[in-house]
Amino acid sequence: MADDQTTPADTTSDDASGDEAPGDGSSFSLPPVDELPGTLDLGAFSISLNVADLDASTRFYEALGFEVAGGDREENYLILKNGETTIGIFHGMFEDNILTFNPGLTNRMTMDEDFVDVREIQQRLEDADMQLVTRVDEDNSSGPASITLLDPDGNPVLIDQFF
Repeated sequence: MADDQTTPADTTSDDASGDEAPGDGSSFSLPPVDELPGTLDLGAFSISLNVADLDASTRFYEALGFEVAGGDREENYLILKNGETTIGIFHGMFEDNILTFNPGLTNRMTMDEDFVDVREIQQRLEDADMQLVTRVDEDNSSGPASITLLDPDGNPVLIDQFF
């Protein structure tokens, strides 16, 4: 965010008393873009939805302001964007909805040259005793690869690097 823009912490109410906006009195500020919170950059986030009807789902999300930004209707999947929010809709490709991360890709769908490779992510997760459902083969030392794991509630998490 540019220095001349206002963050939520800088705003006050229009109340004639000049009091701060309602709240607990604590300040809120956003970190600089290069200092976002988190300890492991997993890349762009999206949700991958298993849909019964690709066309009906496309119309639904377009009504919410999303636009088709990628995918292949003939292959039964589309990527939809609304600002930096990404939804993948897939027909007949998997059973459950999936939380998806793409190392090397930003939420603006550009390549990030300085990213954490999925193999390093795999090693860090295994070092933390996380159980992987699928893992990168040891013979695959660079380039596209993916891993999957389940969160404590059984939700699939896919970390899919395609560079």
